Amino acid sequence: MRPLPAPAALSLVVLGGVAAAVQGVVNAGLGERAGAPMLGAVVNNLGGSLLVVLGLLAVPSMRSGLAVLRRAGLPWWAYLGGLGGAAIVVIGAYVVPVLGVAVFTIAQVAGGSLGGLAVDRAGLSPAGRLPLTAPRVAGGLLGIVAVSLAQLGRPVGDLALGLVLLAVVGGLAVALQSALNGRVSAAGSTAAGLAVNFAVGTPVILAVAALVGAFAASPTWPGQWWFYTGGLLGVGIVLTLLVGVRAAGVLRTGLALVAGQLGGALLLDVALPGGAGVRWPVLVGAALTGLAVLVAGVRRRVPLRVATEREPEPDGRLVG
Repeated sequence: MRPLPAPAALSLVVLGGVAAAVQGVVNAGLGERAGAPMLGAVVNNLGGSLLVVLGLLAVPSMRSGLAVLRRAGLPWWAYLGGLGGAAIVVIGAYVVPVLGVAVFTIAQVAGGSLGGLAVDRAGLSPAGRLPLTAPRVAGGLLGIVAVSLAQLGRPVGDLALGLVLLAVVGGLAVALQSALNGRVSAAGSTAAGLAVNFAVGTPVILAVAALVGAFAASPTWPGQWWFYTGGLLGVGIVLTLLVGVRAAGVLRTGLALVAGQLGGALLLDVALPGGAGVRWPVLVGAALTGLAVLVAGVRRRVPLRVATEREPEPDGRLVG
């Protein structure tokens, strides 16, 4: 399957960002009502894994994608992208209560922007090696400024330097996750990249939940069905990231996801009972993050002389 054009792919990623905002509310609410923050992540990943298994059983093309992947000869580390998703879930569950959502989000986006620049420069994603140009650096910095602006007015917790750096590491892990999953997807199929992501990440989530005692207490499961939609949303988010990374690289895909998350947060503030309503910092932050996606995509023009300096003369001689 050929990659989508970058504008179409990034539009899908923005929708994935909206889904990520909803997923965060759903998982946090489930964990709070069940009595353990990690239980929201457990239900999310188990639900996503179940959907992937059902897809593999029902759709022959999904199985054929995995068969192609087995013959692709990728290095073993290319299959570890799901660890990045597991890392940010675990880090967020324990860092957010201390730092607050605002500081955690800014630190995560900073790490994601740095990581996106690095993995694109290294050529780890299927988009190939993308140079470290001034527009790409400016786009990454603009994304950090936009998210910082969007968090104005949010409560700030204890600014522990170690936890801030841990949140930055979480952002780096997400960038690496996107690159590696995209690499697997390009070698096999989008469905194969999705399956590998959940196959790697879910056991880690279950192991961490067991280590912190999330299964020790008797949870109180809420009766509302929407608390259990995190897995479905997660599958959609990973799919959009796989599409975006193949078309536009990790940096721009990450910025598009953040733009969607901010837009989704704004919609939730307006739609949910007791929501904060329209918050102008979030609206401006979402718009600026969208601008960052465009800025990071600006390419340097190649001088006309470079393209024509070795054109042949009518007699066949090369000039220039």
